[in-house]
Amino acid sequence: QVQLVESGGGLVQPGGSLRLSCAASGSIFRIYAMGWYRQAPEKQRELVATITTSGDTSYADSVKGRFTISRDNAKHTVYLQMNSLKPEDTALYYCNVRSDRYPGSGITNSWGQGTQVTVSS
Repeated sequence: QVQLVESGGGLVQPGGSLRLSCAASGSIFRIYAMGWYRQAPEKQRELVATITTSGDTSYADSVKGRFTISRDNAKHTVYLQMNSLKPEDTALYYCNVRSDRYPGSGITNSWGQGTQVTVSS
């Protein structure tokens, strides 16, 4: 079992910044890709950003140049620095972690409980 604890969401004015964190714990041997997704009301969950074990990153077009994903492998933690926030960034943000419990155990896909980000004046 893998537990993900997210933090850092909140209410911010347009143009402001927030930093999300997601710490993984539990039955983890190795963490592979980590990522952030978001879901706005009445919309499907969408990919925001991902980062591989080696640090390669990818972003949704809507957040490129404004959001930065990073990770601390020693702490099993992934971050999302969000700058120049817009009202359309308002959503519930979920972290996602792919890990295994021991070599050859297979990949476990885990989700956080979500942290709310609201961008409004």
